[in-house]
Amino acid sequence: MLARVLPATARQFARAIVMPNLDPPIRTTAEAAAYRDRILAALPAGQGFEPLMTLYLTPETTPQEIARAAEADFVHGVKLYPKGATTHSDAGVAGLAGVEPVLEAMQACGLPLLVHGETTDPACDVFDRERVFLEDSLIPTVERFPALRVVFEHVTTADAVSWVREAPPHVAATITPQHLLLSRNALFDGGLRPHHYCLPVLKRERHRRALVEAATSGDSHFFLGTDSAPHLRSAKETDCGCAGIYSAPIALELYALAFARAGALDRLEGFASHFGADFYGLPRNTRRVRLVATDWKGPERDGDGEESVEVFWAGQRLTHRLTDATV
Repeated sequence: MLARVLPATARQFARAIVMPNLDPPIRTTAEAAAYRDRILAALPAGQGFEPLMTLYLTPETTPQEIARAAEADFVHGVKLYPKGATTHSDAGVAGLAGVEPVLEAMQACGLPLLVHGETTDPACDVFDRERVFLEDSLIPTVERFPALRVVFEHVTTADAVSWVREAPPHVAATITPQHLLLSRNALFDGGLRPHHYCLPVLKRERHRRALVEAATSGDSHFFLGTDSAPHLRSAKETDCGCAGIYSAPIALELYALAFARAGALDRLEGFASHFGADFYGLPRNTRRVRLVATDWKGPERDGDGEESVEVFWAGQRLTHRLTDATV
């Protein structure tokens, strides 16, 4: 799968924050280094791409490992997966109460905490999981560790947008293309749509509108984060389908569609290229890609049959297309 999807990602992006929820997960700096080597080895000749690695926060993570990660120039964050919240999250933490020494170490060295923000309380409605996590876990954690750098990843609600807007500069949020373009009605458009199922799940239209307003506002708290997650068709179209939407092949075109619909194309560059780099303390890229205004249909899938991977927005119309040239 790495060899299949990496070229599409590298064509769109010069670098990317790489998630650690493999099976088994990337728990240590040494494992992150090995994964980085595998990514670079799979990169086709002639393509440039910098993988920005992360560690998976587990109950066994130590402050000493955080120190090693902070000293490594290729580790850029530690990912919090609440145990059982999403794909390959079984090794995650059941709560933040047991990892305070790790959070203290991260706060001290400036290594960001990247948050999948959903409660796993079975009594909580699936559409409320982000809001409840924000209120019960994330807000108290940020208050307790006021200098901890936090990225609230793939936010989906107006509640999260409102909180992040008022947060200090060392708190930020990413927004995916699917949450900008779809509300939860898309899950049931003409029937059950497994390829629109992701976690956090799509929300009401009012939440989608709040995300679009935040993304296109020019507020540097918010920046691009695709959460692109490829799964074989056989794993999506089954009695217990996987969560994940694969957007990498047309990610910039999808964001351009959302920004064009909002009349805010002039703010796409900041969202896509500036704010995330600034937050992570990385130099802004000096090379540019070009999006050309044109009406075209996006690709439907990578591969054939049950071994294919459906591309988000399959076969639907887009307003811009990425050229192969960089300048």
